[in-house]
Amino acid sequence: MTATPAPAAVLTTRAQEVSSEIVADILTLVRQETGSHDLPGLAAGLDVLRELAVHRLGKPDHERRHPGGAHGDTLTLTYTGTAPGHVALVGHYDTVWPAGTLAGWEQPSNVPNGRARLGGPGIFDMKTGLVQGIWALKLARETDTPFPTVTFLFNGDEEIGSLSSRPVIEEVAGQVDVTLVLEPTAGGAVKTARKGSGIFTATAVGIEAHAGLAPQDGASAILALSEFVLAASKIARPEAGTTINTGLISGGSATNVVAGRATATIDIRVTSASEQDRVDAEFDAVEVTDPRVRIEIGHAWNRPPMTLNAASVPLLALAREVAAEQGRDLADTAVGGASDANFVAALGLPVLCGMGAVGDGAHAQGEFIYADTVPAQTALVAGLLGRLTEPLRG
Repeated sequence: MTATPAPAAVLTTRAQEVSSEIVADILTLVRQETGSHDLPGLAAGLDVLRELAVHRLGKPDHERRHPGGAHGDTLTLTYTGTAPGHVALVGHYDTVWPAGTLAGWEQPSNVPNGRARLGGPGIFDMKTGLVQGIWALKLARETDTPFPTVTFLFNGDEEIGSLSSRPVIEEVAGQVDVTLVLEPTAGGAVKTARKGSGIFTATAVGIEAHAGLAPQDGASAILALSEFVLAASKIARPEAGTTINTGLISGGSATNVVAGRATATIDIRVTSASEQDRVDAEFDAVEVTDPRVRIEIGHAWNRPPMTLNAASVPLLALAREVAAEQGRDLADTAVGGASDANFVAALGLPVLCGMGAVGDGAHAQGEFIYADTVPAQTALVAGLLGRLTEPLRG
């Protein structure tokens, strides 16, 4: 006799019963700060995350820590299922917040809707999703829900482009049947389309000179770079989904020296490969007024645009069935941010993103989650695991 998944009501009820424990684990993870460039903090944070997984699920059947070098390590933990199938639950533990942010963080007010909100650096993006994923497998076990083999993939460099973890993500995605990315939801909706992203560098190389004695002998890299940045901003086409943001600028050596070198780091978001090509060409065509200054452009497209590929359509339909069994509708949406789901979708493999927290404020002071949504979101992933023991039907 074939076992059947636990009814949605059973999973939801159990998730509600243990909600305080799930939230406690979320806060434990948030209290360990894990800024993308803080290697000691990242190492400690990954240790905390592993300890949470082992505490709730026991020792994994297979474990591997992939060194990240200058970036956070990537950890894979595999738990053998009680039924056929293999699912990857993917999420990053690094955040955009530097060490020390937590000390000055103010908890959000629980008005105007009166719902309890919990805040902290990375709580929405995306530590809540990581903990909900761990508990989803635990709920499936506790309710005797048949579940597939599950591989957790936790990476520590997503916020800076998944520079070391991308090969691991693509390898794992190619070995499993389905990938669920535990990034935060968009107001409760899953994310089936995301912009592609590029991180360009523009370096101006000028001529140094004394700013007081011989300013005419100098060619200011800072002045030329400022001119370039303004021109680059006009390459954006928001109506086509293309945005350009210069997020970092550095340069010069002293206030009394005409700057010989300056660099800008530029974030670019696009919805299509054709827009990538246009941006590349127009960046290369920008000219600055002073011909003595050379502009060097580093084109670095980090993530391809993500669309709802054919392999993911039945996965979305299945997730909607599970949500309907819980008594709610599950919307899907397109967003401007990129994630590791972009890599999986580009391979033509089934993937859903935004399976994690419900809240708001990613990358902003005051990011938060709605505490009352934690049980339902956890039960949604648990219920979907219970339905992924059979191949997806196209």
